[in-house]
Amino acid sequence: MNARVVAVRAGLRRGRIEFTQTMTNAGELIGWLWLPAVALVVMLVIGDSPVPGVDFPLGAQAVPGVLGMNVVFTGLLGVAMALLVDREDGTLLRAKATPNGLFAYVLGKVLGRAATTVAVLAIVLVPAVLLFDGLAPGRVWTWVALAWVLLLGLLATLPLGAVLGAVFGGTQSLSFVTLLIMVLVAVSGVFYPITALPGWVQWAGQAFPVYWLGLGLRSALLPDALAAAEVGGSWRHPETVVALGAWAVVGFALALVVLRRMARRESGSSVEARREQVARRPA
Repeated sequence: MNARVVAVRAGLRRGRIEFTQTMTNAGELIGWLWLPAVALVVMLVIGDSPVPGVDFPLGAQAVPGVLGMNVVFTGLLGVAMALLVDREDGTLLRAKATPNGLFAYVLGKVLGRAATTVAVLAIVLVPAVLLFDGLAPGRVWTWVALAWVLLLGLLATLPLGAVLGAVFGGTQSLSFVTLLIMVLVAVSGVFYPITALPGWVQWAGQAFPVYWLGLGLRSALLPDALAAAEVGGSWRHPETVVALGAWAVVGFALALVVLRRMARRESGSSVEARREQVARRPA
């Protein structure tokens, strides 16, 4: 049997196992759910405040952004964390030592994290629809839009998680990686319409895929009248496809280069050095 086919099967199996482990591990699942849960509670508290220029509750308007933030944290941050941890404990080195093992490892991580991201989003979406008036989950367009936006959004963000996990040196870098992602979310109009932010912040937010992921989710879940609160007064579907597609292409190309360089640097001595650093940290 072709070696690459064997690697693909191994990657699919790894992805299925990792997805199952996450969904059956209460602690890990709560870890991915607590942030969007808190965000939904905050949006529920301010839910009666109107969106500037539109007679629509701000809390409901922010729900798609919360879902987009959840995709970024569960997907992008999840991949970065997995790579950082697996580099430190030698899992990545063992994958490298197996023929096509690195390919199977990356494929499994991406598929497992993508499936987990979609599942967590669904878990958050159900109570959000029940708690907030004005969301439109019953339209056929809603599910079509959710499908293509999520697909492009995952393709645009998961490779960036792999890049971050490969660039930073160990689990001690997790706090910095998390801070970077939080800043990215903050300037992307997740909790408040980006049109209400300063002009330079609007430009900065639109340069990254988080804004376009949130915009696509808003176009799927919110009434068309809410497009008036967006940049240009429309959902900008063509721009969303182009922006997320471009980030997907750039992200995958960059991830391949960075991961190959990272794999070449991995050795038994580098893993042992990281373990010694961990052992010397204060308890």
